[in-house]
Amino acid sequence: QVQLVESGGGLVQTGGSLRLSCAASGRTFSDYAMGWFRQAPGKEREFVAAISRGGSRTSYSDSVKGRFTISRDNAKNTVYLQMNSLEPEDTAVYYCAGARLKLGVITNPSAYDYWGQGTQVTVSS
Repeated sequence: QVQLVESGGGLVQTGGSLRLSCAASGRTFSDYAMGWFRQAPGKEREFVAAISRGGSRTSYSDSVKGRFTISRDNAKNTVYLQMNSLEPEDTAVYYCAGARLKLGVITNPSAYDYWGQGTQVTVSS
């Protein structure tokens, strides 16, 4: 199995930026399609962004498109989420997830096999 550890969360003002990282260990990272999800208090977990195993394909939710960028470095076993123009509505716990040997981009959380512990992002108004 793979272990996923997120980092980079924190408190930022509206309009600010953060870059989240998710480091993977335990298996061949390039075997995994990766995704970012988030969950705000009292809300269900929602899809944010996804990237294919080789990194050539990406997908974003409408709420973050144009502001967030997902990328990966398979040599470093890490997936990133660059978040710009942050808004209070982006406040949530952000989770990275891995889907083993899945093709393309995966937006359905039930298709993911492994999850990190989450990192808190708080955007103040």
